[in-house]
Formats: sequence, structure tokens, C-alpha cells
Amino acid sequence: MSNPIEQLETFYTAVVADVLDSLGYRNQTLSADIKAMTPANKVSGRVFTAKAKSVSAIPDEPYKLEMAAIDSMNSGDVLVVDADHNRQCAFWGELLSTACQAKGVRGIVMSACTRDLWALNEFEFPVFGIGRTPADSKGRIDVTQFGEPINIDGVETKNGDYILGDIDGVVIIPENMVDKTIQLANEKVNEENTLRADLSCGMPVAEAFQKHGIL
Repeated sequence: MSNPIEQLETFYTAVVADVLDSLGYRNQTLSADIKAMTPANKVSGRVFTAKAKSVSAIPDEPYKLEMAAIDSMNSGDVLVVDADHNRQCAFWGELLSTACQAKGVRGIVMSACTRDLWALNEFEFPVFGIGRTPADSKGRIDVTQFGEPINIDGVETKNGDYILGDIDGVVIIPENMVDKTIQLANEKVNEENTLRADLSCGMPVAEAFQKHGIL
């Protein structure tokens, strides 16, 4: 099978979420609070995790693990950050996006805020988060670990899983289910195209559902 990232990029999150539901993975969608913050509003790639927590003082080595996490990432990765829905400050900004984009990192998805949208709006680097604020993260939030399993909104994920985000939201695909998910998503897209054609010709919704079994 060809590159899963390239294949996932062709889908939309709703069809992937539906497929995961059908496979018994019914808790793979991050909360509606996490959404695209930039015009670059679609992201797909391998999960690379980090955990960030609120702090009340400036650490001796601010940004240390955040920088180490970024420097450890590879092309094709998406930084996924559990920050406990922190709204005190901006965890992310223009300079970190510049560094990630240069090494082929495909985006960031975080339960945190961003800033520098004046610049990020011109980038092709997707930033998904919960809000925006000009306040710096130094002395307010700090990365405590990276590369370890995390839980965002009840969704467990780890390095090597896959992620897809678009204007509807974000879904996590377990590593061991990515090939099956892609196969079934292709089938579902084809079914939806046929259903759409029937509906556009005036077929009653109930009849269309009985015929296709999807809606």
C-alpha cells in the first residue's frame, strides 16, 4: 500500500470517523473546541505527542522540552499536544511554525492557543487549537514530556498513530487500523457518491437509505 499520509489527505474527517465507528473505534474524535485556526485548514500525518502543563513561574530553562520535541520530529509528523485546554497564553506561534515547516512537519493539533495569526494566515502550515491570545507561554505553560502516550478529550493517542483534521474537526486513527481505515474509507466515498447521485435525482431519503444503507 502506498503512503498512508498521502491517502488520508484525500479524505474528509467525517468519512474517516464513520469508518472508525464501524470498526468499533467510537471515541477517536477530538472535541469541537479544537479547530483550524489558520486558512491552511487540513492536516494529515503521523502523530508525534507532547504534554504541556500550566506553570506559575518562568522555568530555569524555558521552552527546553518544547524545542527538544520539535528537533526530534521527522518529515510527515504532526505535533499533537495535550495542554489541558489551557487558555492562559499562546503555546504556538510563527517562529515555531517556521521551524516545523522547514523540516517537513505537517502541522500542529493542540488543546491550547496560538498567536501570530498575522503571519500564520499567510503560511501553508496548519495550526489547530482552541483559541488565540497574544500572551507568551513563558512562565505560563511548559512542555513536561514528549513522545509518550497522551489523552486529549478522552482520545488516547501515541507516536505512530495517524491524524486527519479539516474544517469539521480532528480524528485520530490508531496505527494498527490505518490500512483498514483507508480501504473502507475509499469504499464509503464511492458509496456516498452513488447515494448523492440518487438524492440529486429526487429519490426519497428513506428509499435512498434503504438502498445504500448510509446517510
